[in-house]
Amino acid sequence: MSIAIGPGEESLGVDNGKLGMWIFLVMDAMTFAGFLAGYARLRWKQPLLDGTAWPNPYETFGVVGIQLTAFNTFILICSSVTMVHVLSDVAAGRIKRAEKWCLITILGGLCFLGIQGYEWTHLMGGWNFFSETPQMLPYNQNFAATFLSLTGFHGAHVAVGVMFNTILYLGLKRGKIGKEQYTFVEIAGIYWHFVDLVWILVFTFVYLL
Repeated sequence: MSIAIGPGEESLGVDNGKLGMWIFLVMDAMTFAGFLAGYARLRWKQPLLDGTAWPNPYETFGVVGIQLTAFNTFILICSSVTMVHVLSDVAAGRIKRAEKWCLITILGGLCFLGIQGYEWTHLMGGWNFFSETPQMLPYNQNFAATFLSLTGFHGAHVAVGVMFNTILYLGLKRGKIGKEQYTFVEIAGIYWHFVDLVWILVFTFVYLL
């Protein structure tokens, strides 16, 4: 006698949506690993391919720039904590509280993107990789390429996460997502935590080493 498996279910008892997210994140982690490995290869290759020295992060970004990015990292980590509150409140049926925490999570993501956008605008005005003005900051094309690739790729993930969480927030607010749809909320949380974890690695590699 065969047992019918309903939509969203899997024979091992794992929700298909959650399984799909984990598979996606494993592949995504490999992509980030490739970016980081490429950065490390160029960073510690002597001599560099274009014959110039690799920029020192403290000279390139400045102490204030690194402190600003560290604060931005703190914001993203805090948004991960608020996402935990969303999951906890939805599981307990406290939907109104979950709405508030979800909104705070969205605002945290938007703040992160805003600060990163400010940083990009500031750097692009000073690097001669992007500027024709004679007053230019020291730069290296390999550094510029890997910096923009890593931070830009991650920024795109944050933007997708903000959209994902916005859909979640609207669903909670309109009563379409509740305790019964906890798995959907959990999938959003898994993605957001992944984005936060990856940024810690990017911040360490690019800004501190």
